[in-house]
Amino acid sequence: MSINKYTVSGMTCGGCVAKVKATLAGFADNLEVTLDPPLATLTGSNANIDTLNKALTGIGHYQLSIIENSNLEVNDKPAKNDEPAKDWLATYYPLLLIFTFITFVTLAIQLGSNDELPFNIRHWMMHFMAGFFLVFSFFKLLDVRSFAASYAMYDLLAMRFKPYGFIYPFLELGLGFAYLLAWQPAFTNWLTFIVMTFSSLGVIRSVLNKQKIRCACLGTVFNLPMSTVTIIEDLLMAGMALWMLVL
Repeated sequence: MSINKYTVSGMTCGGCVAKVKATLAGFADNLEVTLDPPLATLTGSNANIDTLNKALTGIGHYQLSIIENSNLEVNDKPAKNDEPAKDWLATYYPLLLIFTFITFVTLAIQLGSNDELPFNIRHWMMHFMAGFFLVFSFFKLLDVRSFAASYAMYDLLAMRFKPYGFIYPFLELGLGFAYLLAWQPAFTNWLTFIVMTFSSLGVIRSVLNKQKIRCACLGTVFNLPMSTVTIIEDLLMAGMALWMLVL
C-alpha cells in the first residue's frame, strides 16, 4: 500500500491542522497531519498532488509539496527520526524570558515606589499580574482567529462555545488594566481566580491525555507544546489572586 508524504505550508496552529486533516481525510485510507514538523502522511491514497492542493484552496492558503513517495507495507516500521528533541530550556525560552522581564520590571517598580514598607508584596503581585495579562493578551491579539482555533483544541469552554476563544484575549486585556489601575480588587481577584482555575482544567486534561498540541498561552507566535509548564502558569495566577483575596 502506498504511503505519500508531503510538507504542508500555511499551517500556524492546531486549528489549521484540524482543517487540513478534515479536508484530506476523504482522499486516503489513513491520514496523519502534524504541525511540528508541518507534514501530511496519506496512506492508501490514489489522488495526485494537484487534486489535493485544489481541495485545500477552498479552506485557506495551504499547499502540499512532495517530499517522499514510497510503496511500503503499512506494517513496516517507519524510519526513526534521528533529529534530537529540542532542549527544554530552548523550547520554553520565550516564555521564561517574558516571565523574567515581567518579574524584574515589577520588582523595580515596587522598590522604587514611595510605600512606607521597603517591599509591599501585595502591590508587587498586582503589578506582576497586570504585566502578565497585558503582555500575554498582546500576543494573543496579534492573531485572534488563530488563537481561538488553537484554544478550542483544549479549553473546556472554548470547545463547546467557540466565541469564548475570541473573547478570552480581551478578557485578559481587561484584567491587566484592572490590576494596573487597582480597580475593584475583590472583583478582579475573584474573576482571575475563577478564569485561571477553570482554564487550568483543560490544560491538565490535555497533559494527562498526552495530547501533542500547541499551547496557546502566547498566541500562535511561538510554537510552545502543551505541558506542565502551562499548568503552573495558570495555577500561579489563580494562586496569587486567591492569596490577595484571603490575606
